[in-house]
Amino acid sequence: MRFNAFVAALASSAALARADVADDAGEAVSSASSAASSAVESATSSSAIKKPTFTVSSIGLQALSKAPIFLPIDDANLFYQPASIKAPFLEQFTDDWESRWQASHAKKANTDDDWSYVGTWAVEEPSVLKGMEGDKGLVLKDKAAHHAISAKFPKAVNNKGKTLVVQYEVKLQNGLECGGAYMKLLQDNKALHAEEFSNASPYIIMFGPDKCGATNKVHFIFRHKNPKSGEYEEKHLKNPPLARITKTTSLYTLIVTPDQQYEIKIDGESLRNGSLLEDFSPAVNPDKEIDDPKDEKPSDWVEEAKIPDPDATKPDDWDEDAPYSIIDEEATKPDDWLDDEPTMIPDPEAEKPEDWDDEEDGDWVPPQVPNPKCSEVSGCGKWEPPTKMNPEYKGKWTAPLIDNPAYKGVWAPRKIANPDYFEDKTPANFEPMGAIGFELWTMQNDLLFDNIYIGHSLEDAEKLKAETYDLKIPVEKAQEEAEKPKPEDKPKSPLDLNFMDDPVTYVREKFDLFVTIARRDPIEAIRFVPEVAGGIGVLAVTVIALLVGALGAGSSAAPSKDQVKDAAQKAKDSAADTKDKVAESVSSGAEKVQSEVNKRTTRSQDKTSP
Repeated sequence: MRFNAFVAALASSAALARADVADDAGEAVSSASSAASSAVESATSSSAIKKPTFTVSSIGLQALSKAPIFLPIDDANLFYQPASIKAPFLEQFTDDWESRWQASHAKKANTDDDWSYVGTWAVEEPSVLKGMEGDKGLVLKDKAAHHAISAKFPKAVNNKGKTLVVQYEVKLQNGLECGGAYMKLLQDNKALHAEEFSNASPYIIMFGPDKCGATNKVHFIFRHKNPKSGEYEEKHLKNPPLARITKTTSLYTLIVTPDQQYEIKIDGESLRNGSLLEDFSPAVNPDKEIDDPKDEKPSDWVEEAKIPDPDATKPDDWDEDAPYSIIDEEATKPDDWLDDEPTMIPDPEAEKPEDWDDEEDGDWVPPQVPNPKCSEVSGCGKWEPPTKMNPEYKGKWTAPLIDNPAYKGVWAPRKIANPDYFEDKTPANFEPMGAIGFELWTMQNDLLFDNIYIGHSLEDAEKLKAETYDLKIPVEKAQEEAEKPKPEDKPKSPLDLNFMDDPVTYVREKFDLFVTIARRDPIEAIRFVPEVAGGIGVLAVTVIALLVGALGAGSSAAPSKDQVKDAAQKAKDSAADTKDKVAESVSSGAEKVQSEVNKRTTRSQDKTSP
């Protein structure tokens, strides 16, 4: 009841005070609210809650790669470490990369235009969605330019009787609208010169993403040697998977096994598998029989299955001259038809151009426009009856078709044994490969390639994936998610606010809500907003009490301006004292939250420790 009396007295005094006096009182209350917010902001900034630092162990790696969680971006603590595996060819683009890779400046072969490989290359860290510090990759730097670069293997890769595993990362930092990001495994031969690498350089396998317009696929092409003719032919996967067009890193894996099976994985997910003998076009092995090129169709061979009936005759009443349409004699002119109105009239809004010369240009005639009166009725001008389809029309007579008694079927040349037939039961035994090359043209630059594995061990390829791709992809996705524009989702009321989300706004909104309710019913305000009543509410009550006491509760005379200013100054001083108490309370709360974060981080590290 006392608080009700305070509020009532304050309201009565405020109503009697002059406008300038009321301004000073309002300034005191505003200062109190500002002091509370400032106290919280100062306390939370001075004892900021640190993000937990995540380190990734081998035990927690599998869960990390599968779980839909995001790591803190600034404190991921992921740093590049050289892979622990060995392979016939493993490239992570370390500082000595130029000793292995050489850009080509040869002329592009077999083209009408004189193109050169003028595109430049660099080895650098990603500029978009970097998932690991110090992790560098090979970057294609120029738009709309031909690029070519290659690296020889220390020793030719021969997968005869072995599994072949090809794996590499692709990062489309600027997306991919038109261009390729595939690799070529080049045929091992003595003429393999990196400086002459071009589109004409013979390759054994071409693998990787390619997109332009409606075309979007992951190439898997292998060149197969005809054992009879010695000629090579490209074998294309009939149903390739779609490429992943994303700015986060994508991992492409090709596996070919000695049993002539293949498998394509993207980001560790198996998307295609099948047989080299069945899923490629043209097929590895030719048909056993072919059409006899010397066989010719006999001159009396009849392929027409139907012929006009020779015994049919045109009926006597068949009139071939009857017109398709005739005038509708039953039609009548509509009542609203305007016979005297023309369908077109001079444009009433048209004006003669100022530079029109009647002597040189002739008499000016305004342009014609449709008569607006005609659009309001059935029509204008001379009325003519419409036409309708002639019920007697039959068109030109033709004899009906009957089965042809001389029909022999569709002729086909006889089959003979294919003189070029062969059967290669082991196309997976590719010829030795001596180098890897990227020979590309693309409209987007900054395509990045990294962590290339060419070898025979699925286990090693998986281990490399675990040490590289699996670690950085959650960080990249977290950054991508953080950079997405967030829809406006403001709390509908102060009750929806959370102290840890925005302490300053939390205190300000709760304080304002408390004061608003207290003006009507202070008991309800204490029950509805207890956190303010127990802490920040003390400040509000102190300010109100000081003002009411100075103004003289129960007095009918309006207080002087000096009295109100003196009360306002006391309220400001009290606000400063209360600010320190609020800061101490908030700081204590922040310390408790930080302590809880530390405990959770410690428990997380204990669980992931080997």
